[in-house]
Amino acid sequence: MTRGLWITRALPFPLDTGDRIYSARLMQSVADAGAELTVVGYAPEPASAVPADWPIRWRTVPGTPQGTARSLFSTMPLVAAAHATPAYRALIDELANEAWDFVVFDQYGTGWAMAPFLKQRAQGRAPVLVHVAHDHEASVYASLVRGFKGSALKRLGLWQNWLKTGALERHIARSVDLVTAITTEDAARFAADAPRTASVVLTPGYGGAVSTRERMGAQVPRNVIMVGNYNWVAKSENLRQFVAAADAPFHAAGITLHVVGSMAPALATELKGSSRATVLHGFVDDIAPHFSNARIAVVPEEIGGGFKLKFLDYIFGRVAVASLTHATAGLPDEIRRAMICRDDLAGLVQAIVERIDDTEGLDALQSDALVAAQARYRWADRGRDLLDAVARLAQRPKNGQPAVPAAPRAAG
Repeated sequence: MTRGLWITRALPFPLDTGDRIYSARLMQSVADAGAELTVVGYAPEPASAVPADWPIRWRTVPGTPQGTARSLFSTMPLVAAAHATPAYRALIDELANEAWDFVVFDQYGTGWAMAPFLKQRAQGRAPVLVHVAHDHEASVYASLVRGFKGSALKRLGLWQNWLKTGALERHIARSVDLVTAITTEDAARFAADAPRTASVVLTPGYGGAVSTRERMGAQVPRNVIMVGNYNWVAKSENLRQFVAAADAPFHAAGITLHVVGSMAPALATELKGSSRATVLHGFVDDIAPHFSNARIAVVPEEIGGGFKLKFLDYIFGRVAVASLTHATAGLPDEIRRAMICRDDLAGLVQAIVERIDDTEGLDALQSDALVAAQARYRWADRGRDLLDAVARLAQRPKNGQPAVPAAPRAAG
C-alpha cells in the first residue's frame, strides 16, 4: 500500500469554507483510492469536528499558531510564519524519519515544512513531493493589492506580503516533483514559475446535497444570494465592492440581496449602515432554504483567482448563477454558457436586474448547468488521478532532481 504524509496548516474541519472542503475531500478520496494516509495539522475548532470514520491517521500539532504581530517580522508570508512554530517543526522532523512514498504540502502556507524532505532528496532517498495548490497565490495577491481600496498602510502590508508569498510559492513549485492546480489557468502560471515541475489539474468534486426543486417558478421571491466566508480581506473587499455597486439598483428594482456567511462585526455594521436592499444572515447551518428562496446566486469576485467551489453549491442547489466573466476560471464552456456572465460589476448588476423576472429563462439556465456538472465533478476521480501522477513520478531517477515533466494534464 502506498504511504502518504499530508501536511496541512490545520486539520480542515468543519467543512465550512472552500479551502477546507477542497483539502478534506481530496485527502479523503486519496485514502479511499487505496493510500495509507497520515494527515498532520493544528487541531480545528471544535476538535470534535474531525471525522472518526475516515480511513486516515490524524496527527495534531501541540499548541496553536502564533499571532499576526509576531509573524509580521518573518521573512515568510503571514500564513506560513503563523504556522511554522517550534512545536510544528519538531513534529515534522519526527515524521520525516518515517518511510513515505509521497508527501503533500497543502497550500503554500506549509512550504516551510519541506526542509527535511529536501535534505533527504540530496541524499537520494526522498519520497515524491507534492504541492496541492488552492490558487496561484502570487496572482491572487497581485489582484488584491491592485483592487484594495482601504488605507495606504494596510495596502503597504498587503504589498509586502505579496512579495513574500510569491517568493515562497516559486520556491515550493521549483522544489517539489508535482504541483496540483485547481484550474488550467493556474497550471499555466505554475508552468511559467517552474517549467521543470510536473503538474496535474484537479478541479474540485462535489459531495454535498442536490436540491430536489425540479424547476424555479414565479412564486420564488425576487432574491439574489451571495454565499461565502468574508473574514479574509479579499472576500470582504469583494463583498464591500459588490454591495456598493448593487444595493441602490437592487433597491430601485425591488430586489433583495441576501448575504450568507461569517464576517467581522465591523464589516457587518458598515454594510448595514450603507445599504437598503441587502440582508446579512451570517453563518447558517442549513443553506438549502436560502437557495430555495433565491432566483439568482452571484459570484462578483473582482479580486482573487482559482476555482470557486461556491459555483458547485449554487449549481447543485438549483439556482441560476450570475458571475463576473474572469471569476469563472476552471469551468467548462457548457457550464459558462448556462450562466449570466459580464465583464464588470456595473454590467453584472444591470444583467441581474434585467433577467430577474425571466423565471423560465433562469430555470433553463440552472437546469442546463446541473446536467453538465453532474457528469464532471466526482471526488473519487480526483483521488485516483493524484495517486496515478505520484506513481508515475515514483519512477524518476534518484539523482536529487525533480522529474522533467510532460505537458500539464487536466483531470476530469
